[in-house]
Amino acid sequence: MLSPKLRANLIQLALEARSRAYCPYSRYQVGAALLGANGVIYGGCNVENASYGGTICAERTAVVKAVSEGVRQFSALVVATANGGSPCGMCRQFLYEFAPDLLIILIDAAGIVRAEHTLRQLLPYGFGAANLE
Repeated sequence: MLSPKLRANLIQLALEARSRAYCPYSRYQVGAALLGANGVIYGGCNVENASYGGTICAERTAVVKAVSEGVRQFSALVVATANGGSPCGMCRQFLYEFAPDLLIILIDAAGIVRAEHTLRQLLPYGFGAANLE
């Protein structure tokens, strides 16, 4: 369970990350604030590319930043969009690799919580390491 202060901090950082999004094609700004098990918050924004396949979502940006610093366990993620949009399928799968029970909080541009789910609720039959055995 997140304390009210930590929840507010995650929401604020997700909104700040959203403001840094590079999205000249979709114009759909996304920001993410990912709480590592070490207590550190990793921010991310979407970064689009003229070659659309080269685009990376905010959620994956935050995970890549954390993993590149040695963190592989996460407890919460706040995603900020204009309308409280949910992570795409690729992001759900990417997150599942590290945190199948991740708490995901979806907020709109005003910082209002629109939904709150676990990753297992958003990806009930996720593919993980156990599937490779």
